[in-house]
Amino acid sequence: MEKPVLSGEAVLLNARVSDKESAIRLAGRLLVENGFVEEAYIDKMLERETVTSTYIGNHVAIPHGTEEGKRLVKAAGISIVQIPEGVDFGDGRVAKLVVGIAGKGDEHLQILSNIALVCSDPEKVEKIVHAQSKEALLSFFDEVN
Repeated sequence: MEKPVLSGEAVLLNARVSDKESAIRLAGRLLVENGFVEEAYIDKMLERETVTSTYIGNHVAIPHGTEEGKRLVKAAGISIVQIPEGVDFGDGRVAKLVVGIAGKGDEHLQILSNIALVCSDPEKVEKIVHAQSKEALLSFFDEVN
């Protein structure tokens, strides 16, 4: 049976991180632990961040690997790290939701657009950031799976 793109196993609630690298590593670790990517993909996520910020606004960042990192993806998947206190993503931008993305081929584009849709609503993002359970958080992403 194929694993869902997003499940509670790839969600971390109430994380506390000191910097964006730690946040990206956490999102990447969840992708690795859930069998979506190889370990080296985390480095590709960090590499991507040095090229261009993955902060998309509304307190959301969507770290993902570089083009060459795609070869390290085993299956499409998403991880979500909820950081209610936020983490600085540079230039005064604070991420409270860090969504790690692994996509094969062009499927990551569909995943990205689905996440962008969910996260374009500031009120919805606020509810996701303060969700008290994985189930409550996941309910906002039903259309992503």
